[in-house]
Amino acid sequence: MSRDVVLHVGKVTRISGSEAHLLLLLPELRARGWDVRFLLLHEDEPGAWEFAAKLDDAGVPVEGVRLPRAADPLALGRVVRIVRRHRPVILHTHLVHADFYGLVAGRLAGVPVLASTKHGFNPFRSGRAFAAADRGIGRLLDLHVAISGGLARYLTETEGFPEGSFEVVHYGIVPGPEPPPPPVTPRIAVVGRLIPIKGHDVLLEAVAQLAPGLPGLEVAIAGAGPLEAELRAQASALGVDGVVRFLGHRPAGDVMEQAAIVAVPSFGEGFGMVALEAMERGRAVVASDVGGLPEIVVEGVTGVLVPPADPGALASALGALAGDPERARALGAAGRARVHEAFTQERCTSRTEELYRAVLRRKGLADGRRRASSSHDRASANAASTASSTSNGAR
Repeated sequence: MSRDVVLHVGKVTRISGSEAHLLLLLPELRARGWDVRFLLLHEDEPGAWEFAAKLDDAGVPVEGVRLPRAADPLALGRVVRIVRRHRPVILHTHLVHADFYGLVAGRLAGVPVLASTKHGFNPFRSGRAFAAADRGIGRLLDLHVAISGGLARYLTETEGFPEGSFEVVHYGIVPGPEPPPPPVTPRIAVVGRLIPIKGHDVLLEAVAQLAPGLPGLEVAIAGAGPLEAELRAQASALGVDGVVRFLGHRPAGDVMEQAAIVAVPSFGEGFGMVALEAMERGRAVVASDVGGLPEIVVEGVTGVLVPPADPGALASALGALAGDPERARALGAAGRARVHEAFTQERCTSRTEELYRAVLRRKGLADGRRRASSSHDRASANAASTASSTSNGAR
């Protein structure tokens, strides 16, 4: 088997931000001549098989290993055997399980280049034992990627990685058709899983402050998750259950296009794909000043940044934009232009290629690519269409 294989390894439970990113990136890399394949670590979740099917449809070969428990020596042995069979020149892992299984397997199998991408904020990263283990596994790496500078700083501060450990590769997006103009009525959308880090409770407190002085206010919350019952009860207790609608899982683009403003009140975001999607749809964004969000939302140009966990600041920013539809429209237009300039999938793929070539040169290895075939080009186009619609789902 040729040594030009690039084997990506990931633990998948559902299609969310990192998975949508891979559905765009991997077929594009194949279209550019990299022999990319994917090793799926899973626990038989339906979302894992949905992800595998989409990659397969896009022309990316997929092989799976079931993890019966978090740490399983037999599963590690299967991963090692698969890696040895593929003989990749680069092994690139995504998320925690893949780091520990994939990088150990890569070292045991003698893979020349080991790479990993960190994708998000996680509460468990503050634990001393985990941080020490993650730093230890990180010492195996030839290429350590973070999806934003904000995430790289978080990992440095929280886990103790040395400054400058990470290369930054922002997610990309496939721009869609021209969006409809935003409504002039005060409609706010929030898109994301109903989990603590997304800050929906802060949003509801802000809405309670905002609603009495803003007639006609409508707030649409798209997404599902374990906090739904609690958030519904909070909305009722705050007296805003007539203002706030819980939509469940809906296509993000559809929800955003019905709004004038998209709020991203998260306590932490490795990147902030929802903000990018909102800007691509020409909507003004009010977002927390955390993680990767300030790298996407330019204060006063494409949106407004507010301190996290501050309902008053969030209410003030939302109220100011809701009361000035023309400014909201101008911020949305500037956001869409910024997406086309700085956050296309083409730029993301090119940056990844650049890092691959650089690390291969440092190792004294060849470029590792084959000439892209027309079938790879077709697969990339199909994947871009599929992943674009997938990434428009509420997360």
